[in-house]
Amino acid sequence: MSTVRESEGYNRLRAAALDAIVGQLRASVGVDRCTLRLEVPDEFFPVVHESLAGRAGTLIGDRGVSLQGQPVVEAILSGVEQVVQTDCPSASEDPAFRRMLEHYGGLGAQIVTPVRASDGSLLGIISLHHLGGARDWSQAELGIARDGADLAGLLLRGAPA
Repeated sequence: MSTVRESEGYNRLRAAALDAIVGQLRASVGVDRCTLRLEVPDEFFPVVHESLAGRAGTLIGDRGVSLQGQPVVEAILSGVEQVVQTDCPSASEDPAFRRMLEHYGGLGAQIVTPVRASDGSLLGIISLHHLGGARDWSQAELGIARDGADLAGLLLRGAPA
């Protein structure tokens, strides 16, 4: 078997494993949407893996909102280990952030957790979205999000493209 074939097979398995992590995170925390954004060439962390429930719309391929300059992403880029918002509409008055809340289907609350390389660089971003109103997050839910980011990191670190 050629190295290229092995790499393609590995990448399919890795993608399936990342899909499973995102799906299990969404189900375990009971949210409307869970996304995994990855660093890819020529795009700023697009949604590559996603799990949806109920009324949540997909963000895969969505270019309606730029994450560049968004307060949550800026916090993650600055090294924050998790952004927890229990009431997104009251979290920021930033106009781009407010447009994002609406565009994402009435984002009410979210947990955003970075996926980091061993050197601390950002590989991806996992977001758990609760649509509608506010929501309090338990310590267990915050831990599940961190565990999911850690597992995704294990798959992404040093893996073939």
